[in-house]
Amino acid sequence: MRVIARDGAAGVTHRTVAREAELPTTATTYYFSSIDALLTAALTQCMEEDSARIEALVDAPDDGVDKRRSLALLMAEILSPPGHLLAEFELFLLAARRPEQRAATRRWTEALAAFARQFTDEPLRVKLFAQAYDGLLLQALLADKPPTPDEFEELLRELLPDPDGA
Repeated sequence: MRVIARDGAAGVTHRTVAREAELPTTATTYYFSSIDALLTAALTQCMEEDSARIEALVDAPDDGVDKRRSLALLMAEILSPPGHLLAEFELFLLAARRPEQRAATRRWTEALAAFARQFTDEPLRVKLFAQAYDGLLLQALLADKPPTPDEFEELLRELLPDPDGA
């Protein structure tokens, strides 16, 4: 991920990854037969970690803190520094071109949907949230000044309003 964050996905070679990991090149070629296999493994690991974070928010006990606020804080945190998130989006775009890599994103989409279902049982709103979430982060990467947790929370509350105006 450090190589992708620094050089982009096009900069990933067995040699650059091995150098970054301070390993001989043979180590990366032993575990990953191709660059596609290495990129798929990187995407899978990221999606597993990101999904686990969202699932932890879903499963967290109600401690009086609105989970949309908790998610807004997480969103702001992952933007600082933005390199890892930028690398993830590069991998997402590669998955758009490579169907075999898309399986790694399914758990992520399900984790976002599970988060949304805490606030709504409307399938369209759940889908809207799951798709908008990544868009919010992508737009944040493009902004001159990243959004604050308060700004993210305002957007999340618009996507997932309180049920029945509660």
